[in-house]
Amino acid sequence: MQARPPAGDGAGDDMAVIEANLAGFRRIPINRPGLRAASVALCPVVQQGALHLLITRRAASLRNHPGQWALPGGSRDPGESVEDTARRELREETGVEVQAADVLGVLDDYVTRSGYLITPVVVWGGPVVTAMTGPASEVAKIHVIPLADLDQPPQLLRIPESDRPVLRLPLLAGFVYAPTAAFIYQFCQLARHGRTTRVSHFDQPVFAWR
Repeated sequence: MQARPPAGDGAGDDMAVIEANLAGFRRIPINRPGLRAASVALCPVVQQGALHLLITRRAASLRNHPGQWALPGGSRDPGESVEDTARRELREETGVEVQAADVLGVLDDYVTRSGYLITPVVVWGGPVVTAMTGPASEVAKIHVIPLADLDQPPQLLRIPESDRPVLRLPLLAGFVYAPTAAFIYQFCQLARHGRTTRVSHFDQPVFAWR
């Protein structure tokens, strides 16, 4: 188990709030046979005394969603739990190894336009280590973004192809879109503020449908 920051320091107090808020959360699962099951990891880590979130930039050479912002994650192997998949993908894509006891909670399921049923898993990653690295074939770069920077009001876009709004959040010099933005938004609302905010109804931009 990754050591939690001590109570009384900023990151330790923030972690205590996050754990308490996640403990009381009742997630909404989705049961739709035929979808491909996957998990992503929402991994808070400590850097310079503050909580950050690990986010990856997908390699430009990938066939699906090249160059997009993403959370560590992927398809579930046979016999794996949603938590085990998130932990494995986190290790494979970032080099961050966590134990089962480091899982803090599970958020609402989300169905993508490409036929995946994604389950977001919140897992404590501990202090940032300089050895973080992902496979060159999948991850172009690993970013560590302050939670305070991600905790922003969402931008909701209307597109003619859907009657559902598309959710996006500002990130660095651009934007991150649903589903990744939806997971981040729900996590920040719940973990930082104790607000139960549902996001499965938000759509994805058209470029993510293909």
